[in-house]
Amino acid sequence: MAEATNPGFIPFTEEMKKTHTILIPGMLPLHFSLLQAALKSCGYKAEILQNTSREVVETGLKYVNNDICYPALLVIGQLLNALESGRYDLQRVALIISQTGGGCRASNYIYLLRKALEKAGFSHIPVISLNVSGLEKQPGFHLDASMLRKFLAAVIYGDALMYLTNKIRPYEVVQGASDALAKKWLEKLDAAFQNGKAQALGSIKKLTKAIAEEFADVPIVSAPKTKVGIVGEIYIKYAALGNNNLEKFLQQQKCEYMLPGLLNFVMYCVDTYLTDYKLYGGSFLTYGANKGAMWYLKHLESILHQALSKAPFSPPATYEETKAMAKGVIGYGNNMGEGWLLTAEMLELVHSGYTNIICAQPFGCLPNHIAGRGMINKIKEIAEEANILAIDYDASASRVNQENRIKLMLATAK
Repeated sequence: MAEATNPGFIPFTEEMKKTHTILIPGMLPLHFSLLQAALKSCGYKAEILQNTSREVVETGLKYVNNDICYPALLVIGQLLNALESGRYDLQRVALIISQTGGGCRASNYIYLLRKALEKAGFSHIPVISLNVSGLEKQPGFHLDASMLRKFLAAVIYGDALMYLTNKIRPYEVVQGASDALAKKWLEKLDAAFQNGKAQALGSIKKLTKAIAEEFADVPIVSAPKTKVGIVGEIYIKYAALGNNNLEKFLQQQKCEYMLPGLLNFVMYCVDTYLTDYKLYGGSFLTYGANKGAMWYLKHLESILHQALSKAPFSPPATYEETKAMAKGVIGYGNNMGEGWLLTAEMLELVHSGYTNIICAQPFGCLPNHIAGRGMINKIKEIAEEANILAIDYDASASRVNQENRIKLMLATAK
């Protein structure tokens, strides 16, 4: 691993664990609330950023070249905007950002962030790289097996809550009932993490089952709704800041929408190592470790799907079933960014009845233009009922134009 020893930046030390608050860019509200709880249970102070105004975009444009990908601009803009807000003690704050280690530019966000911090006069603020690839380590932040288990538990709970709220919200008798129930469970799960009772497999099974049972009891009415699937680049499809509050807009249009779970992407990332080993060779030890990780993830998936089998719900396709849908359509070696998974998720959504699909992608994102927009005609050859709309998101893109195009798609669907 590379030490964070660049003289221009301060490493996150053991002492800082007691004194510093780690600021986390927002993306998935439910999941990240639980990831924050998991971090807190490991002894860290953490806060998910909620600043989502236009100022975030302007701050990103100020400190990041406009040619860089839109998610990088937003993430760095959100972090810098928070630091400039006056809300935080700049001597007791740290930042964290994920680093994938893949071919996507996301691996380089951390260097763009550090350059932006230096430009803004914040080069003394430590930046933590959250990665499992050995790209960088910090002496005061340890991503060990215990923390990973908690993070994965947070992913499972987050996927369960996201799936169930999306299923119930369009049909609830009492408006806001599903969101209120999700908030209630976030508080319960936070307490479970702090008590060390959230990450054990038995606890995950018990709690996800209880969550599904309570959502199944929410009064609903039968009503015709246009079903819409949302896919795309991971940040843009999930983050309201990135997609101009796409989910809220679809709620206003009285749609039932669905997003693939985060677990799918985690499994895809692990599977990428296995595919690369088969195609190009590499370390057998790394292959074995990822094989073991995939076994654990499939076990978690089976627990999640068992919970989501509670009537009136039915679970989405498994990862392997989703992967099989891409066979003969796009090669599994196409694994930069969302790669073949993006194509497979569109096919899975169509198969599940969400024939109207919005492919949300950053402008100029090569993997998404190939595996997303570039596969639309091929998908329509397989599934003629597919109604797919690719939308580019960028700092200069017109929100009105985006929403009008979605309305046109929905009108076609109806």
